[in-house]
Amino acid sequence: MVAKIFIDGEAGTTGLQIRERLASRRDLEVISIAHDKRKDIEERKRLLNAADVAILCLPDDAARESVRLIENDTTRVIDASTAHRVAEGWAYGFAEMAPDQADEIAKARYVANPGCWPQGLIAAARPLIEARLLPTDFPLSYHGVSGYSGGGRQMIEDYEAQGDKASRYMPYALTFQHKHLPEMAHYAKLGRAPLFEPVVGNFAQGMSTSLPIHTDMSADIPTGKDLHAALSDYYAAIPDSFVQVAPYEPGLGKTAALDPQAHNGTNTLTLHVFANDELNQAVISAVYDNLGKGASGAAVQNLNIMLGVGARESLAA
Repeated sequence: MVAKIFIDGEAGTTGLQIRERLASRRDLEVISIAHDKRKDIEERKRLLNAADVAILCLPDDAARESVRLIENDTTRVIDASTAHRVAEGWAYGFAEMAPDQADEIAKARYVANPGCWPQGLIAAARPLIEARLLPTDFPLSYHGVSGYSGGGRQMIEDYEAQGDKASRYMPYALTFQHKHLPEMAHYAKLGRAPLFEPVVGNFAQGMSTSLPIHTDMSADIPTGKDLHAALSDYYAAIPDSFVQVAPYEPGLGKTAALDPQAHNGTNTLTLHVFANDELNQAVISAVYDNLGKGASGAAVQNLNIMLGVGARESLAA
């Protein structure tokens, strides 16, 4: 049976990427809204109710509206907005987050696609908290740089219009009230929100994040090897995982593997562990594509899981 997929908001950055990833699929039929009817609520309602799976690539309020427009009990939903990420009744669409997360996604009617920034933090912190190498109230700080495509069409147009004059390094959310913080704290199992400083770089896509840790603030003072083993064991136990852990290299001072564009065009997220055990300091870094694993790749991965097809269909590792 060919599943009908409606991408509500297919003209946006994430929607276009999802459509491109699904273009060669023969097990799916992507149904589209006519360009002149994109704001026609009745036409959107018709297509939402005709779909087996609706993928919402919309601002938060519009995503909530789309869910309300679904009147049947069969259309399943993947929401790429922030609207439902910590909402009751929604499965969180980070399949590698926990050993049973893919099963939860497979059974869910409603799946909230994760944000790009939260995935790096959750991937790094949650396994360490589960292993009790970090306490839940650990005062984490989280930093990273992402390509300007993460800001959507308007930011893309602004950066590309400015050319060489565009800011090469622009920290933002300096009121420390970023909308992804509830999602980060909830799914990383943190008792307090992290101190989060995101940065936009003058490149189109890709991202690299860092989670610094003073290991002597944990009761057992884990070594770099301990941190690496906990992460490696965690993700090795998850089938079809796109999260990989780079080999631990004590004393490594720098590496080109932290290039934020290293995984562009893929659905891979790689964790790196750096540590100085004498100083009781460590950093867990994550590298992934903000438009891949951070957005459209995750949506396609969730779609595959929901439809019961191979997790890697339409996804480059």
